[in-house]
Amino acid sequence: MTNWKVILNIAKTHLLTKIKQTSTAALGVTFGIGAYITLVCFMTGLNAMLDDLILNQTPHIHIYNEIEPSENQPITLYDDLKNSFNVVHSIKPKLTQKKIHNALPIISYLEDNQDVYGALPQVKTQIFYMAGSIELGGNLTGINPVDEARLFNMGDYIVEGSAEALQNSDNGILLGIGIAKKMSLKVGDRVQISPINGGVFPLKIVGFYQSGISDIDAIQSFTNIKTVQRILGKAKNYITDINVKLYDIEQAMPMSKKIEKQFNLTAIDIKTANAQFETGTTIRNLITYAVSITLLIVAGFGIYNILNMLIYEKMNDIAILKATGFSGKDVQLIFMSQAMIIGFVGGVLGLLVGFGLVSIIDTIPFQTEALPTVETYPINLNPLFFVIGFSFAMLSTFLAGYLPSKKAKKIDPVQIIRGQ
Repeated sequence: MTNWKVILNIAKTHLLTKIKQTSTAALGVTFGIGAYITLVCFMTGLNAMLDDLILNQTPHIHIYNEIEPSENQPITLYDDLKNSFNVVHSIKPKLTQKKIHNALPIISYLEDNQDVYGALPQVKTQIFYMAGSIELGGNLTGINPVDEARLFNMGDYIVEGSAEALQNSDNGILLGIGIAKKMSLKVGDRVQISPINGGVFPLKIVGFYQSGISDIDAIQSFTNIKTVQRILGKAKNYITDINVKLYDIEQAMPMSKKIEKQFNLTAIDIKTANAQFETGTTIRNLITYAVSITLLIVAGFGIYNILNMLIYEKMNDIAILKATGFSGKDVQLIFMSQAMIIGFVGGVLGLLVGFGLVSIIDTIPFQTEALPTVETYPINLNPLFFVIGFSFAMLSTFLAGYLPSKKAKKIDPVQIIRGQ
């Protein structure tokens, strides 16, 4: 029967008599785990921030009426040319409305679906921002502001004012920050807009919107749906887009296909709309984890080398232990215990070092006009990273200690004593 008290006492004695080597091995694990925690928390936090920048306001499914040419041209209806190869030049888009027919019943139908978290209507139109004789082209989107803030985090991108202020105003506008700078406007001012079908409408600025993408901020503004409908002279059922948010983003692609077939509309899922960005995110995450794992492996090799040298230096001790009745298994357990103690101490210290470093990074100011709501460097303190780091520390030290201890188990004490 293994006497763990004796084995652990011998292991402790070995470690304390070679305190410099023990400290070096433990520090190898400490800095390996600390660097892993720091890198993975910072990089995944940065990736999450970039993902949010692009995907935070992107609906899981965007439904609209695509303007496109008719698949069947009049010539295909002529029976005598059915079997001929027909070439039609200068095909024009078919006469259709941007409006979604029966939009309100479609929204009610979608909201009754158990997979749908919410479905919001929008009215999009092109306009001109007018300042004296200057006309700046742009886009105006009619929304339900409070619902947009609830479902699509719009409040994160309102740098002045609020969604509630826009909701409660019949002639308010949430102006893109780029337009405001070009026209030297501030909250409370009035800006004149003109839709492409004519007319001039003064709207009161109740806030500024900043997405972090300058090209969008230079043209995009928001107002209430009823305000846009009034500007365009349309009825209350005039809806050009429907944005859908699901409980499970993985359901976006199959549901979008179903919606297209069911309602004869165009439905774009979030993964299709942001395929290139998702590829970039995957590659960044892959690089992050590859570098992190490399750090841990390097720390494991350091422990292996130190324990290997420790066994060579402890040959006499091993011979004495075996000569006094310790089995090869007992000797192996002594050196395995040393490795696991080094891994445990180094792992705990590594977690503390990593947590300390990411806490410091989390307080460093990070200010940029492109990301107005981000004040410090982004950190992702996922507890799973700490569990993985500590588990890998114990696993790497176990493997690093197993091979040298297996060698110690097979040492013949008679040959060592004779050699002396």
